Amino acid sequence: MAPEMEKKKPKMGEGPDPATCSFWVPRKKRRCKMTANKGSPFCGAHAPPTPQPDTDADAAAGGDSPGERVPCPLDPKHTVFRRKLAKHLAICNAREQERPPPYIVRNINSGGDAQPAEELEGHSRIKLHELPDEEFYGLIAKVRALHAEHVQDTIQASAQETRALHGRLEEELGREEYGQETRRQLAQTASLLGMLERDKQLTQRTSYVEFGAGKGQLAYYLATLLEERQLADSQVVLVDRLSLRHKKDNKVANRQLVQRIRADIADLKLSALPQLARGQRTVALSKHLCGAATDLTLRCILGDGAAAVDYVLIALCCHHRCSWPSYVGRAFFEACGIGARHFAVLTKMASWAVCGTGLSRERRRAMELAGQEAGGQPEEATAQRLGREEREEIGLQCKRLLDFGRLQHLRSKGYQAELKFYVPREMTLENVVLVAQRTGAAAECPNKDS
Repeated sequence: MAPEMEKKKPKMGEGPDPATCSFWVPRKKRRCKMTANKGSPFCGAHAPPTPQPDTDADAAAGGDSPGERVPCPLDPKHTVFRRKLAKHLAICNAREQERPPPYIVRNINSGGDAQPAEELEGHSRIKLHELPDEEFYGLIAKVRALHAEHVQDTIQASAQETRALHGRLEEELGREEYGQETRRQLAQTASLLGMLERDKQLTQRTSYVEFGAGKGQLAYYLATLLEERQLADSQVVLVDRLSLRHKKDNKVANRQLVQRIRADIADLKLSALPQLARGQRTVALSKHLCGAATDLTLRCILGDGAAAVDYVLIALCCHHRCSWPSYVGRAFFEACGIGARHFAVLTKMASWAVCGTGLSRERRRAMELAGQEAGGQPEEATAQRLGREEREEIGLQCKRLLDFGRLQHLRSKGYQAELKFYVPREMTLENVVLVAQRTGAAAECPNKDS
């Protein structure tokens, strides 16, 4: 009997399953998996808006039909029946809360107005290839000098001790049905849990707050680990500004162990969270907290003395999305002669570390169809003033300088802070984690199992 053919991933040109939605999701490069409405190729969320009648006569002939759908005024990414619009607006996830809870304080962690908005917007539009040679090479020379003085060889020394994976996920990592991406994410989660274990942070009466929790994979495995260790007095609090489907934390059997808070980190007043009253300690953690969200989180942690956080574990990424107003290391950069303009340039250079060939997927595909080498030098790179390897090196140095500014800010607030590699670079280019512990916190809180 011939072996079963492996099921291929759907392609945009292939016909969809008639039972599922036909909408192509560009970000995920697949079709929507929700069930299609009866008599329609789309689900309720992706059904296209009904064309509006052009004349009063057309409207009288049935333009406002019971099946007419219109874009949601709060979020045009989805549609709703016109006849149900008023009811939908009252329950739509995109609506603003009329009476926010006490822990929501608008822009409490935003960092204030560092510069006029118009000036900052002008900095964001800077193009690297348009910078004068003197400014371009001058900033690169400054980045090299600062990196050599403050960062060089300070992370690699601790790499080996932080790569151990936590045994809790050993069985999951061994499942053959999981693809490469799933295993990659699980390995990163296992490494972060291993660091919590090594630093003796799995304790009783501790509140673990995961910022930017997303679908809650890290929180799920942390909660199950707490349950296995019988740390029933501890809890995991997930913070995210979106209401997502298929959340992993919903699978935790003991609902007392997990609490989910819907809030923008910029507006979160940590000391006002009623969930934290259960614990004596607070641990802040996150996996791949993008750009400015890391700085908002550090402001949330440090700007509220009533909710002192004992331990911080944040896997860093997306430094090109950092912003000058929210960045916590402004004092360090200003002392080094780097202001808002050069900060914007530096964040753009940071993207060199992870941009690969510099070719978009569409460009690589077009080159492959034309029989060219996708790994070759792109045409636009001929106008670059630096080679690809040199740009990557500078990009990494920019990332680490941005992280060093964060370390300096944490240290000024009474934390012992450092950067560590938590997974090999082959697993992810964003393989650095920020670890900080409040001075004296280690002595105050011994591990339950020690």
